[in-house]
Amino acid sequence: MIVSLLYRATRTLLSIPGVLLRRDTAKDAELLVLRHENAVLRRRLKGPVRYEPADRFWLSALSSLIPRHRWSNIFPITPGTLLAWHRRLIANKWDYSARRGRNGRPPTATAFKKLVLRLANENPQWGHRRIQGELARLGHPIAPSTVWEILTAASLDPAPRRSGPSWREFLTAQAEGIIAADFFHLDTVLGTRLYAMAFLEHGTRRLHITGVTSHPTGEWATQQARNLAADLGTRMESLRFVLRDRDTKYTESLDAVLRSEDMDVLLSAPRVPRMNAHCERVIRTIRREALDHVLVINEAHARRVLTEFQDHYNRHRPHQARAQRPPDAAEQPTTIEDLNGHRILRTRRLGGTINEYRYAS
Repeated sequence: MIVSLLYRATRTLLSIPGVLLRRDTAKDAELLVLRHENAVLRRRLKGPVRYEPADRFWLSALSSLIPRHRWSNIFPITPGTLLAWHRRLIANKWDYSARRGRNGRPPTATAFKKLVLRLANENPQWGHRRIQGELARLGHPIAPSTVWEILTAASLDPAPRRSGPSWREFLTAQAEGIIAADFFHLDTVLGTRLYAMAFLEHGTRRLHITGVTSHPTGEWATQQARNLAADLGTRMESLRFVLRDRDTKYTESLDAVLRSEDMDVLLSAPRVPRMNAHCERVIRTIRREALDHVLVINEAHARRVLTEFQDHYNRHRPHQARAQRPPDAAEQPTTIEDLNGHRILRTRRLGGTINEYRYAS
């Protein structure tokens, strides 16, 4: 606002000589423009030509004293740019944004917007009216239209979703009752390809590698399901779902074994490994931490390597999803304050490929 008033006052003062003298006003203005342009060009020695706000102010003000048909010969910028500067300076006069907070509706607080978005993200089935009701219960009276505007600005649907939870939300909610299955392969020193079957419990991240073979068949896969049921024992009762892909080695007999344990079979979509992301991730861990550093000789050797890694994974390896606890750990270890009074021992696994550390008792 102050800049706009100063600009109008400058234009008025510059027009006074033109009203009184009516002679060389345009030439004098041209000289002033050229002098100012020389000052801008001197600054160019220190870097590229940049017109500061003061430069735009004076050039726009002096333009009123020079006929428009001579602008292209005098001004170093195009007439369109000069007119744009002039419009921008004049538009500042009508900018009332500073007064909106005093006279109009006050803006919604940032903390309140974060609360609305938190409720929407944590409860995707809630619509804007349900969120408004929850806010009112928390002591924050607000109009439903305000909630609608906040959600729309954040690209969130203000209406409740009626198509059910997403696949990721379903897996998170049912993690304690899901066990995922998948095959992975490994190659021996002589190039023989072996196949192993892995099961991963979503809730505890406990790993089960049930067998290794060079000729995986449907009957072999069914036997691995029986081995899993025998290993889990009574813990099998806590599992409700088995997540697997559509590999042809998963036969009806395998599903029958799982259903006999009161478990439902969930099928991932074709060619969508992310729907079985937890099992895919643990297979990558097996490769990166064990198989990529060991030369497997034969099937028996592969079985020993995978059994030892499974023991390390379940009993020692920390896991981020469990607050850095191993899958078999029920609680966090006791905090050690004085490191000087304890001796750390190292245990080598897989010939030193993996190291485990513990305090000497």
